[in-house]
Amino acid sequence: MRSPIRYILLLVLFGLLVLIRVFENELFYDPYLMFFKSDYLHMDFPRREILKLTLYTSLRFVLNTLMSLGIIYLFFKDKSIVKFSALVYIIAYVILLAFFLYFVIHPRQEDYYLFFNFRRFLIQPILLLLLIPAFYYYKLKQ
Repeated sequence: MRSPIRYILLLVLFGLLVLIRVFENELFYDPYLMFFKSDYLHMDFPRREILKLTLYTSLRFVLNTLMSLGIIYLFFKDKSIVKFSALVYIIAYVILLAFFLYFVIHPRQEDYYLFFNFRRFLIQPILLLLLIPAFYYYKLKQ
C-alpha cells in the first residue's frame, strides 16, 4: 500500500463514513437518534413510520457497506476478500433487519438496550471494524 492515490482514496472513503455520521440528522429519517441520546430506559418508544424508517435505515446500511467494501478492497487488493465481505454484509443485513423490525413493531421497554445494539450494527460501519483485523490476520497466516 505505497501508492499515494490509494491513501487519498482511503482517506476519502473514511471521510465519507464520518460525514454520514456527522450529518445523520439531516440525511436520514430516524426518530431513535434523539430517543437513544436521552434517558431512553425510562421513556416511551417514539412515534415512527415503519416503512420510512426501514428504507432510510437500509439506505444508510447500503452507503456504509459500499464505502466499507471500497476500504477493504484498497487495504487488501483482493477481490475474493471483497466478495466474501459482500456476502457477510448481505447475511448480516438480512439477520439484523429482521431483529430491527421485530423490535420496531413490538417495542418493549426491557428490550430497548438490545434494540439499541442491533440498530447500531445497521447504521454504523461496525462490521468494517471487525472485518479489517480479521482479514489482516488471515493474510498474515497465509
